[in-house]
Amino acid sequence: MTNAKILQQTPVLFTRDLPKAASYWEEKVGYYTLGVWGEPPDFAIAAREFAHVMLSQAHATHEIGPHWRIKNKLWNAYFCIDDACAMYLDLKELGTLIDCDLGEQPYGVLEFGIQDLDEHDIGFGQDPAPAGQN
Repeated sequence: MTNAKILQQTPVLFTRDLPKAASYWEEKVGYYTLGVWGEPPDFAIAAREFAHVMLSQAHATHEIGPHWRIKNKLWNAYFCIDDACAMYLDLKELGTLIDCDLGEQPYGVLEFGIQDLDEHDIGFGQDPAPAGQN
């Protein structure tokens, strides 16, 4: 095994309307669009700090469904963050659709969830400080 490091993880989400989805991620989730490709646009990448999301235009006949329809309370994408309270308040102020309020989970993570225009559930969670780092 080499010492190669994974620098980032980027979820890919299908969307019914790529321009609207890219705008939502900018206006309601605080990401900025790095690029949009295709004519008409069919792929975009957005970022916020070190977190990215790729958006891909689905074919008109493709049914987009959130994971929670398959398994209750399952996210489509999840971002680990350093301050869940601040992020929660930021997104609330932006008018983001919050579908899971901020709360500490039984496994110790302080998390909340939002929903995008295509019903993807996106989770944000703050891990508790490791033992001895309080």
